[in-house]
Amino acid sequence: MLGFRAKRRWSSTAAPLLLAAAALAGCGGSSHHRAPKPPGGDIATTLTPPNIPPGIHKIRHIVIIMQENRSFDSYFGTYPGADGIPGLAGNPGTIPCLPDPARGGCVSPYHDDQDMNMGGPHATKNARADVDGGKMDGFVGQQEHGRKGCAQTFNPACGSGGNGADVMGYHTGADIPNYWTYAKDFVLQDHMFESDLSWSLPSHLYMVSAWSARCTKRGDPMSCHSAIQNPQDPSTYLRFRAAGLDIRPPDYAWTDLTYLLHRYGVSWAYYVFKGTQPDCDNDAAMACSPVMQSAATPGIWNPLPYFDDVRQDGQLGNIQSLSDFFTAAKDGTLPAVSWITPNGHVSEHPPALVSAGQSYVTGLINAIMRSPDWDSTAIFLTWDDWGGFYDHVAPPTVDQEGYGLRVPALVISPYARQGYIDHQTLSFDAYLKFIEDDFLGGQRLDPRTDGRPDPRPDVREDEPILGNLESDFDFSQPPRPPVILPVNPPTDLVAPPPAATLGTGPLSTAIVGAAARYLGIKPRRLRAELRAGLTLREIARRHGVTLRLLRRAVLSQLAAAVERSLR
Repeated sequence: MLGFRAKRRWSSTAAPLLLAAAALAGCGGSSHHRAPKPPGGDIATTLTPPNIPPGIHKIRHIVIIMQENRSFDSYFGTYPGADGIPGLAGNPGTIPCLPDPARGGCVSPYHDDQDMNMGGPHATKNARADVDGGKMDGFVGQQEHGRKGCAQTFNPACGSGGNGADVMGYHTGADIPNYWTYAKDFVLQDHMFESDLSWSLPSHLYMVSAWSARCTKRGDPMSCHSAIQNPQDPSTYLRFRAAGLDIRPPDYAWTDLTYLLHRYGVSWAYYVFKGTQPDCDNDAAMACSPVMQSAATPGIWNPLPYFDDVRQDGQLGNIQSLSDFFTAAKDGTLPAVSWITPNGHVSEHPPALVSAGQSYVTGLINAIMRSPDWDSTAIFLTWDDWGGFYDHVAPPTVDQEGYGLRVPALVISPYARQGYIDHQTLSFDAYLKFIEDDFLGGQRLDPRTDGRPDPRPDVREDEPILGNLESDFDFSQPPRPPVILPVNPPTDLVAPPPAATLGTGPLSTAIVGAAARYLGIKPRRLRAELRAGLTLREIARRHGVTLRLLRRAVLSQLAAAVERSLR
C-alpha cells in the first residue's frame, strides 16, 4: 500500500462538471484554457467539487520563470516588512554571527555589492550541514570546505582567491532594483522553500512532477523510488556518451504534470534558453564543467525529454527554444502553462553575474507585459535552490525529501495584490497546485486518481502545511496595467575585473590557435569554452584526445613556428 500523507477530497471525475459550470458562468477564455476532458468512465454527478473560486479562471496563462542558486536572505533579507535577516532593516532579533572553522571567530551578514558571487556547495549533505538541526549556522564552514574540493582553474568560483565567505553577503534594492520594484508593485513571498533539500536537478524534477526519483526498471513507474540527491543525471549521460561510452540514457518513468495537461487538452510549453548549464551531479564541489543545452538537449534544467509520458504522448515538440516564447508573447498565443529556464550566462548561478540575470528576467517579464495575453497571465518567478547562500529560516519537514531551504519568489500579474508580502508556507508544489486548480479542476498528481500510478510517498499538492497561491490575487479588481522596467537599470553592483571572466590567465593567441587547430575548432570557440569554465583537459576529452596529446601537438606546432621564423 502506498504511504500517502494527504487525502484526496474529491474525485477527478468532477473536474468536467466544475469547468463546465465555470464556462456557463462566463469564466471561460482563450482557446488555451479549455475545459478538462473526462479521465474516462462515467462522470459521478453526486460528488461535490472542491471550493475553487471562479476568479482563478481569469488566469488563462501561467508562466513559471526559474532562475538559479539564491537564498531569500541573499536577495530580500533587508526588504521592508519581510521575514529578513534578524537585527537588520528593523527586523527583530540579534544579528547572527556564524562560526568560521577555517579562520576562527564568526562571520555576520554583510552588504555584498559584488556582481559576481561565489556561493557555496549545495548538495543534500551541504543543505543538512547548513541547516544544522535548525541552528542555520553551517554556511561559512560549508563554503570553505567546498572550495577545497574545487579544482577548476578557469572557474572564478574556485581557487583560493575571491571575496571570502560571501555566502553571508546580501544584496539590497540598490543592487537589484528591478527585483525589488516587482516586490513593491506586486507580491513577494517570504516563505517559499525549494521542494527538495538538494540541488538543481531534483528541484527541476519537482517543478514539473512534484517528485524526484530513480527508477530501477525502464518504463515501469512502480519501480521508481525517492532520490533526493542522485536521480539519473542527463548531464552525466551526455558527458559519458561524448566520451564514447555505451550507456543508456536516464529514464524518468513516474508521472509528471504534462501527462495531465495533455490528457485534459491543456496547452503547455517548456522554453529553454540555448547556451550552457553550469551544474552537475556533484554540487558539493560548488561548480562543475558546463555542458551545452538547447530545447533538443536534455539536461538538469531541461529534464522533460527523459520523462516516459512526454515521449509516449508525442509532446517532445512542446519543449522549445526561448525564441518561440518571445514569438508567442508578441502574437498573443502563449500556452496555458509555460516553464522558462535560463542558460548559464543569465542564470544567476555563480559565477554568472547578478545583473545579467536581472536583465534577462526583466526582458522576459516585459515581453509578457507587452503581450495581448498580459491581462490573463500570472507570472511566478523563483530560484531553484539556495546556492549555499545564508538564510536564517529553518525549512519545515514534510517528508524524506523536503522541504529545502528558502528561496526568493515573486508573483507578477494584473490581478496580483500590490505591495503584498505573502507569509504562507509555500514550495514549488504550490505552482502545480495552482495549475491543477485553474486548468484541471483540482485533479492532483495522485497515483490513486490520475490514471498513471507510481509509488510516490505523498501527494505534495495536498500537504496540509502548503499555502494557496490564490491568496496572492485580488480577482475583484480590474486588470492592472503593465509595469515596464529598463532591462539595464542603474545599479550599485560592482563589476568583476576583466581577468575574473577568464580565470587565472588567458592563453596566448599562439597557444589558443595551435590548440584550436589540433582540435579542429576555431580559436573563438576554444576561448568561449574556456570562459565558460571548461579546462583544457575537459575540452580535449570532448574531442576524443588526452591532455597529453593536446600538449604535444601544441608544443610541436609552436616549435615548428619558431623554426620557420628563424630561417
